[in-house]
Amino acid sequence: MTENSDSEDKELSFLEHLVELRSRLLKACASVLVVLLVLLPFSRKLYAMLAAPLTSILPEGSSMIAIDVASPFLTPFKLALLLALILSIPVVLYQLWAFVAPALYRKEKRLAKPLLYSAVFLFYAGCAFAYFVVFPLVFGFFTRVAPEGVTVMTDISKYLDFVMTLFLAFGITFEVPIATIILVATGMTTVEKLAKMRAYVLVGAFAMGMLLTPPDVISQTLLALPMWLLFEVGLLMSRILLPHRVSEAEEAEEAEEAEE
Repeated sequence: MTENSDSEDKELSFLEHLVELRSRLLKACASVLVVLLVLLPFSRKLYAMLAAPLTSILPEGSSMIAIDVASPFLTPFKLALLLALILSIPVVLYQLWAFVAPALYRKEKRLAKPLLYSAVFLFYAGCAFAYFVVFPLVFGFFTRVAPEGVTVMTDISKYLDFVMTLFLAFGITFEVPIATIILVATGMTTVEKLAKMRAYVLVGAFAMGMLLTPPDVISQTLLALPMWLLFEVGLLMSRILLPHRVSEAEEAEEAEEAEE
């Protein structure tokens, strides 16, 4: 009887978790749908705002074009959907947090919550950096290097795919401090080891800047320096938020030196 009751309790607990997970997922999807319905009436204006960094520097007589028949409708709709997903990230992450939080220890909750908020803020900061800093540099370069006699006329669908890729790339890149803190918190590495890799990180940041921007020193530097600074912020926050990890690493180093 006891074994049967234990198995039934486990099944009920598992089913309860599934029901709660479904409820959280439905709420997250509902938030995306609500934001989408709000944005849809303004989809054309939103696309005009997104295209402003390019249209403002296009040569006289040039304009954006729609190659596919359905692009004038589908492209603004796709933009509204993507923006709804991006703007709903806080709600989605809150639902995820509400589902996972009961299984975490108090110390884990204390660390995870600010990391969650910071991750959302940094992602939005990366997108804003791409829009206000990177786009003018990239599109200015592309329009200037067009061969003589070639009229720059960008397809609206291809433009949306390009800028969304950049938004995603820079949004993820700005998560460097969060990744650094997680690596230290999980014990995969230490602040001291990461600090010793500073030169490699700086070279990697410039390499990423070279890949994501036009081949000029100014734009590469504008991208590489924020990445490096975010890495330094991650090291600093790791020292502040995880002092026990820092002390453990120092004790380990002292023990190694004593053995030698």
